[in-house]
Amino acid sequence: MARIELFRQHLTEKRAVKIIAGIDNFDIENIKKVVTSAEQSGASAVDICAKPEIISEIREMTDMPIFVSSIVPSELVKAVEMGADAIELGNFDVLYKKGMSFSAEQVLSLVNETLSLLGDTRTFFSVTIPGELAIAEQIELARKLETMGIDLIQTEGHFSSSEISEGARGLMERAELTISNTIELSRNIDLPIMTATAINPTTAPFAFAAGASAIGCGSCINKMDSELSMMATARSLVEIASRNTMKVVELV
Repeated sequence: MARIELFRQHLTEKRAVKIIAGIDNFDIENIKKVVTSAEQSGASAVDICAKPEIISEIREMTDMPIFVSSIVPSELVKAVEMGADAIELGNFDVLYKKGMSFSAEQVLSLVNETLSLLGDTRTFFSVTIPGELAIAEQIELARKLETMGIDLIQTEGHFSSSEISEGARGLMERAELTISNTIELSRNIDLPIMTATAINPTTAPFAFAAGASAIGCGSCINKMDSELSMMATARSLVEIASRNTMKVVELV
């Protein structure tokens, strides 16, 4: 069975958990800790940057599904050639801090270029919908991506407030936009949706309740110093996702 089939299965069961090392994280030792935590916790996949030497080292390290994220089509195609099981056009939120922004037209252009470069190569393809777009634009973009054969839509937030509440309220404020985007998109498209940005053990249940089939979790794990803490957080996220599957089964 192809490695990506594990992720597909979890996606169908609405319990997929992707642990994100970071599109701009080139610290191989940190990435290895993130991957180990993801693998040992039973996560569905891990997401890493597009740097070739990192892809190569992580591919040798694990048999779990590997996503590679980039906004450069040629890097995504190279990642597939190096053994990536899936590609992610996006994870834009970390790039906003560098003054970059992405329109729906830009996203579609990048997707088309990537598909053209891939040719007949069939690869699991996820696309992030820029969180800074108006929701009507997000829905229209998602529908166009659906017709293009994209496998997964990833939502994000674009939280810019400098005043963050403390405790659980602050965590919810950070995740509010991506969760609301998930609700709107899940009502308007048939593609599975992964909710990302500020998703952690506190906010993950709300993402699944909003209609997500998967969650993408990064900073709540990759910013930790302790591998033990990374592992505990990853396991908590996997347990939350598994409980969502049980709820779905009960409803059926």
